[in-house]
Amino acid sequence: MKLELISFKLCPFAQRAMISLDVQKIDFKMTYINPMDPPDWFIEISPTGQVPLLKVDDQVIFESLIITEFIEEISAHSFHPKEVVQRANNRSWIVYSGEMLGDMFGIVTGDEEKFHISKKALFEKLTKIEAIKNQDKFFNGEEFNMIDAAFAPLFMRLSWVNEFTNNALSITEFKHLSAWSDAVLALDVVRNSVVDGLDDVYYSNIEAREGYLSTLLID
Repeated sequence: MKLELISFKLCPFAQRAMISLDVQKIDFKMTYINPMDPPDWFIEISPTGQVPLLKVDDQVIFESLIITEFIEEISAHSFHPKEVVQRANNRSWIVYSGEMLGDMFGIVTGDEEKFHISKKALFEKLTKIEAIKNQDKFFNGEEFNMIDAAFAPLFMRLSWVNEFTNNALSITEFKHLSAWSDAVLALDVVRNSVVDGLDDVYYSNIEAREGYLSTLLID
C-alpha cells in the first residue's frame, strides 16, 4: 500500500505519526501544506479540514490517534508494550498528552492571563505524570514505545521555549520527567521527525502570535 502523510511543519500530532512510521520502518511520503491557506484538493479530502491526514492508496484516515493506531496495526512489530493492561494504560496517557499540547497552544498564543492559566494547567498535569513516572529510561522501561513518541513533541516544544526564554517553562523540578524528556529528545528518530530549522520557525511563530510569551523571548 502507498502511504502519504499530510500536515504542516509545526504540527505536533503529525510528528507523532512520523516517529511511528520511522520506528516501524514503513515507507511513506510526507506532504506539507499551509494550514492558513490549504489547497483545494486537501479541503476536498479532509472531513474536518484539519491535519494530519494519512492517505492509504485512495482512502483517507484522519484523527492523529487513529492514524498512529493504524500504523501499529499494519506493522510487523508492536510499538506498544505487550501486557494488555499496560498497553491500555499507555493509551490513556497518550490521550492525556494531547490535552497538554492544548495547554502549550494557550501558552504560545494567549495574553498574560491566558498564559498563566495554561501554564498552571500544564504543570498540574506534569505533576501527575511525575507522580507515576519512575527512574526508568522511558515510560515503560528501557524500550522506546508509542507513548514516548506521543510525548516527544511536547518535550521538544518545552525545550525550545526554555531555550528561547529564561526557562519560562522549566521542568527541572520534575526529576523523573526531566530525565525521560532528555532520553526521548536524544534519539535520532525523534530529532529526525522535524525539518531542519524548525526551532527557528517555532520562535518566529511565537513572535507572530504576539501573545504574552513573545514578551519573554530573549535574543
